Amino acid sequence: MAETSEIHSLPRRTQAERRAQSDRSLLLAAAELIAEEGFNAATFEKVGARAGYSRGLASQRFGSKDGLIEALIDYLHDRSEELALAEGQGNVTGLEAILASVDIYMRNFELEQAIRSYFVAMAGSVATLSPLRSAFAASHQKAKGRFEFHIREGQAEGSISKDLDAEAAALMIGSLILGVSTQWLIDPSTDLERIRKTSLDTLRRSLTPPVK
Repeated sequence: MAETSEIHSLPRRTQAERRAQSDRSLLLAAAELIAEEGFNAATFEKVGARAGYSRGLASQRFGSKDGLIEALIDYLHDRSEELALAEGQGNVTGLEAILASVDIYMRNFELEQAIRSYFVAMAGSVATLSPLRSAFAASHQKAKGRFEFHIREGQAEGSISKDLDAEAAALMIGSLILGVSTQWLIDPSTDLERIRKTSLDTLRRSLTPPVK
């Protein structure tokens, strides 16, 4: 009887919580389909079936495929932030924050379908000249802004050379992640672990102030 009373005492989820859960399930389903089968696989019918809902729910929530992918871009950006915080990136600054962020991306690319699906969807939008390119550009701008913030932070504290162009360096770091991710999608036999170690070593050497 005690177990039954405990079950009945659990709070019921609100409508907003149920909606958030179904939205998350639909986005995860879209990410899985894109990572496994490519950009065109994320139809409302397949997304709804994978998530355990109807095709109509996906259409109702996102309106169009572009709307679905834009929501997915936001979700994947937030997922990347969650990974960073979970691994303690929020406790470091400057150079170490940049290295930690690059490390997290490269270590999780093979493991996280969500991260892979971002780059597959981006490649699909570029190949089809989709208007979604602007949504990806906005996402990349956020990442560049975060890297630029950490570079300026490192320059202020002395861990990063003050001679560097912070904005250009931030774009270079983002392009490194983009390039490595694209290379792996083209050739999954690419040894990401070797590239990860080399990338971190190269970034540390190039960003650190020269010894006088």
